[in-house]
Amino acid sequence: MKKITLALLLVLALAFTSDALAAGGKAWTDAEKAAKEYPDFKVQGEYKCDEMAAQVVAIGKGKYRVTGLNALPGAKDAVKRMTVFEIETKDGKIAGDNKTIKVVEGEKMPDGASIEIKDDVLTLSDPAGRVMKLKKFDRKSPTLGAKPPKGAVVLFDGTSADQFKDGKMTEDKLLQVGTQSKDKFKSHKIHLEFRTPFMPESSGQGRGNSGLYVQGCYEVQILDAFGNAPKDNETGGIYQVAVPVVNACLPPLKWQTYDVDFTAAEFKDGKKVKNARITVLLNGVKIHDDVELPNRTGGSIQGESPDGGPIFLQNHSNPVNFRNIWVQPK
Repeated sequence: MKKITLALLLVLALAFTSDALAAGGKAWTDAEKAAKEYPDFKVQGEYKCDEMAAQVVAIGKGKYRVTGLNALPGAKDAVKRMTVFEIETKDGKIAGDNKTIKVVEGEKMPDGASIEIKDDVLTLSDPAGRVMKLKKFDRKSPTLGAKPPKGAVVLFDGTSADQFKDGKMTEDKLLQVGTQSKDKFKSHKIHLEFRTPFMPESSGQGRGNSGLYVQGCYEVQILDAFGNAPKDNETGGIYQVAVPVVNACLPPLKWQTYDVDFTAAEFKDGKKVKNARITVLLNGVKIHDDVELPNRTGGSIQGESPDGGPIFLQNHSNPVNFRNIWVQPK
């Protein structure tokens, strides 16, 4: 098969914008129901071939945002965003060309180039009739289901929410947002698994929003940011402090993992003399490496303290769920 040239991909290259729109529409927390009631759910996801990859995001009512990448997060190569555009379902087809694809920013596709998604295959065609096929790919976090090591404090394993203040579980034994651990921790490691809801007709900060607050003080954002450019207020971002080196998000309703290594701030005579530091892996991909935390995050439930603090899971009115949470004190 002949390949689409890199030159064409660069011609197609666009830039991404993620202005927050008003939240609205339904939130699905069950993948089977989402697939049955909202067909766009089955189309969204990650696609790849040897030459490139793509992330397809359902943005409501038969519309999709397609981001072209040189590789998916977690691959050997650094992830580079090459192409971003929007296509929609028309006459039963998910397809577009120069005249029908919405340009968010940048150049139009050249005349004769087209894109189509069908039967878990994304097909790119160039004006010369050359074709590249990207097959759907189910990426999973390598730390999914990680077992707590000896000496770890198990905060949630699906049996009860007793380790959390006012902790509540769903019917399928998942932990709900809006709670904090009863225990406080100083320097420690955290493993936590989370799942954002499918909210195709919502966007920005209204789409699967929550947050992991280390020591109830420093937020590592949780959001359905699949397919977006990395930012400090989207998943993996340390709010107002650090942008993740890559957006390693999975699509909504996929289980995702945070693995955090946190070193607490140091105090002397009640005054802070050394800032806290944090290393974060999202879905097994290192997105922050020993980042300094100069101050607490707005929305925190406590200030910096020599006594440590709880694990706080923020309630932002979206049904984000959690499982397999444990902490290993250092």
